[in-house]
Amino acid sequence: MADSARAQLAELKIPAQPEFLSLAKRVAGSLGVQMGFKLEEIDDLGIAVVQACDSTIDAAEETWGEGATLKLTYSSTARGLAVDVEALPPGGDESLPSLARQQPPSTRSAVGQSEAQRALTREMIRLFVDDFLPQVDARSGRIRLRMVKYLVS
Repeated sequence: MADSARAQLAELKIPAQPEFLSLAKRVAGSLGVQMGFKLEEIDDLGIAVVQACDSTIDAAEETWGEGATLKLTYSSTARGLAVDVEALPPGGDESLPSLARQQPPSTRSAVGQSEAQRALTREMIRLFVDDFLPQVDARSGRIRLRMVKYLVS
């Protein structure tokens, strides 16, 4: 993933709740269309974004409980589209205002993912993108997943 020429295309902050995942997927799809990706590649990217967001939500809930924010950064690279998914802690500098987070209670299970489930999710994401790098800062609990889908001409 040595694409040093990156230009940020969009940034999206949403509550770390499943109800907002379709928005993250739509942004990825719209940018994919603008960049010239084929329909199948756009579908693959959408699946990867939803899986990455869902996994990040689970990890954020295990770390901080409810109220985290997902920050998605969509960037063009010299060869494709990069999507960074990051969990921000509740009340952090970049988190959403408290009114924006007030949504109906989550229907997610109180039981977190096992390490085996996390590994399976990571492998599934890898199937749909060309590069994938999960990062977790053990001290702060911050989670960031970077995915890159290359444009094949």
